This record gives sequence, structure tokens and C-alpha cells, in this order.
Amino acid sequence: MLNLIGNALKFTSHGEVVLNVTWTPMPDAPSHGLLRCAVRDTGIGIPPEKLDRLFRKFSQVDASTTRRYGGTGLGLVISQELTRLMSGKISVVSTTGKGSTFTVEIPARLGKLTAPPSTPVAIISARLADGSRGHVLLAEDNATNQKLAEFMLKKLGYRIDIAGNGHEAVRMATDGAYDVILLDCEMPELDGLSAARVIRASEPAGRRIPIIAITANAMIGTREKCIAAGMDIYLTKPIQIDRLRAALDAMRKPA
Repeated sequence: MLNLIGNALKFTSHGEVVLNVTWTPMPDAPSHGLLRCAVRDTGIGIPPEKLDRLFRKFSQVDASTTRRYGGTGLGLVISQELTRLMSGKISVVSTTGKGSTFTVEIPARLGKLTAPPSTPVAIISARLADGSRGHVLLAEDNATNQKLAEFMLKKLGYRIDIAGNGHEAVRMATDGAYDVILLDCEMPELDGLSAARVIRASEPAGRRIPIIAITANAMIGTREKCIAAGMDIYLTKPIQIDRLRAALDAMRKPA
């Protein structure tokens, strides 16, 4: 929803952006139903013949859109992947010059509301530690990418801490005990390659934390740059849970 609302605001210069959320219970099981979130805007709209490009990675409607509005072309791909992971679907209707409506539908179950615990952080940490497959440090500056990776890692049974930039990742890697580090290569302030070099230089003798690079750059030579910086393997965005599982399993295996 952060991606969809952000896009709606970015491409709407006048009019409105509306978020509509509805819940439709199943007739025979009222606690189960369909959660529907629709983001409607009065922005520039999308030509019908170009709608199929929206959910392709690194693709935008046209080059002028990239120049004027910015963006990497990954936002909608990530939104689609998040929706798919929750067994839902995402759709769009649009009229050029009049606006667009992006709709997410997710099957869900209503839970019971309970009073918050007196020490929520401690309780949550204890719950995550129970049966965890390991402790992962994720260094990623984009909030949506953080949510996607966090969702996947928890689904795979890992505990996770998040660093918002390279400097924070270096500090946390030095202070904490992590089984694996996921480093985004394109972070501001201190990029992932530089952060990996600092982490490797500060590691005590006999200790090497596996580092997995995350990058939107799939160009020739990217792997070599990551390895030279001290990283072990790399994943390209958008991250897919099967590839993430395979990478983590590879890092968990004894040398």
C-alpha cells in the first residue's frame, strides 16, 4: 500500500487520491473473508496498450515518465510479489488523462483484539527466538523493500534486524551476533560494497559472517565486484522467496 499510494501521489498533480478499504466475510465462516484495498487517483492515467508493462521489473510506461517522475521500475513488481505471498491478487484499471485505480484483494482471517503486553519488545523477541533458524541483519534503505524482505525472512523462520543505511549496518554487524548479513548494494551514505569492506576489515581472526549482496544491477561484472568487496553471493531484485531460501541455506552449510 505504501508503493501504491506513493505512486498515486507522485502521478497526480490535481484532484484527489482516495484509499478505500472493505471487508467481505464468507457467508458460512464470518471470521474469514476478502480484504480489498483500492487506491484511486485522478492522475495522468495509463494507455490501455501499456498496462501490461506495469508489473515487469525495471519497466515504466515510457522514457519521459522515468525522466520526469523518477523511480526504478521495481515498486509495482514488489507490490505484486507481496500480494502473491499473501495468496492475493493485484489489478488495475486506468484511463489516460483521468486517473487509475489499483486494487489489492487478499483472503484473510479476523483475529481477536487483545490488550498490548506490558513489555512488548521482550515478548516479541522471545517469540521470534523460539525455533528460529538464525539471526539475520538486513541493510536496506527502502521501506517497502524492508517490509518485503522482513516478510520473507520471518516466513522462512529467521529473526531479523534492519539497518537503514551502510553506516548503521557496519555498527550493528560489529555490535551484534548475526548468522547472515543481507546488504543492499545501492544504499545512500555508505553503499553495500563499502560496508562489506569495512565489516570484513573489522572481523576478528577466525570469524567470518556470511554476507549476501542484494542489488538491482544484473550487469556483467556485478558478481565479481561483490566478491572482491568480501561478499559471498548476491541476489538480484526483486527478491523471490525461493531464491532467498536457497541463498540462506547455502550460507548455513558448513564449509
